[in-house]
Amino acid sequence: MDFTPTEAQSDLARLTGEVCDKLVTADRLRELDRGTAKFDEPLWKSLGETGVLAAALPEDVGGSGFGSLEQTAILRELGKAVAAVPYLWSIVLGAGALAEFGSADQKKLAADAGAGSAILTVALAEEHNWEPARPTTTATEADGGWRVTGTKTTVPVADRAARILVPASVSGVAAVFLVDPSAESVTVTAQQVTDRSAESLVEFTDAPAELIGSVDDGARILDWLLDRAWLGLAAFQLGTLERSLDLVAGYAREREQFGRAVGSFQAVAQRLSDSYISLQGLRLTVTQAAWQLAEGLDATGAVHTAKFWAAEAGHQVAHTLVHVHGGVGIDRDHIAHNYFTAATRNEFALGGATNHLLPLAQFVPESA
Repeated sequence: MDFTPTEAQSDLARLTGEVCDKLVTADRLRELDRGTAKFDEPLWKSLGETGVLAAALPEDVGGSGFGSLEQTAILRELGKAVAAVPYLWSIVLGAGALAEFGSADQKKLAADAGAGSAILTVALAEEHNWEPARPTTTATEADGGWRVTGTKTTVPVADRAARILVPASVSGVAAVFLVDPSAESVTVTAQQVTDRSAESLVEFTDAPAELIGSVDDGARILDWLLDRAWLGLAAFQLGTLERSLDLVAGYAREREQFGRAVGSFQAVAQRLSDSYISLQGLRLTVTQAAWQLAEGLDATGAVHTAKFWAAEAGHQVAHTLVHVHGGVGIDRDHIAHNYFTAATRNEFALGGATNHLLPLAQFVPESA
């Protein structure tokens, strides 16, 4: 594979970075932390106006026809700014899935999301269920339509979404549905997560639902969503950790103790070196997984490898950031706090090492 960024990747990364540099300041991050719903409306609007939101969507829904490589480039820049916008959930997953598998009317909703006039989200997580490919939420046919019953947790921006993509089981088979969160049979309750992102517990009680694709295609659609969700989180984590390492390296050069920069102490230098190595591993695995998806290859193994590195590196780099900064690292008014909580939240969302490695067991020889 060729690791050289495409021209579109470079252009979109640069544009996204410029928008974030202009709007996502330390003061803005502190303001969002004090709010009740962490959603950066001005930034989301600007990303829509500059064409960033629609750029990587298919042309038939108003995009430029780019793919996973370009989307990960955008997510990486958003991660560097710890941007409080649902690009992964609304565009990569929501609009992307509707563009790929949806009906003509559903594709119109994808186009609206790309234009920034509607927000979509995806409800993948369920409490006490470690297998998102096998949802415990159920769907049944009734009165010529579908009804969904179940509970999803930590659903991003469910409080402002026009539609939620909901994986559910139909007689033991996974399928994916569209549900309007404003329906009376849907209850949305705000949850507080590590970095105060806008996430909610969503309960469905015979909620009217619209099938995406067919039941026969359901497992394939859900796998499509899961691969891109894990890769997207890993790409966002990559950007967050890159900026975290820049912050802590800069501080280690400037902060002096006993007449020397703390970065010259062996213990500090070793932690920074270990963080750098972990970051390089994450960058490599994210790029490989994105390339395989872009080429239409089976990327599940590569995605889970990137997912594992993102969680492991997230823990290591985030704690190095706080420890080297010392007391100011735990000051909520210091920028290190925002990067520590964002990296920790991503680590928790990505999950533990055991769940990462289980899908890779098929690649391990019996004699190993």
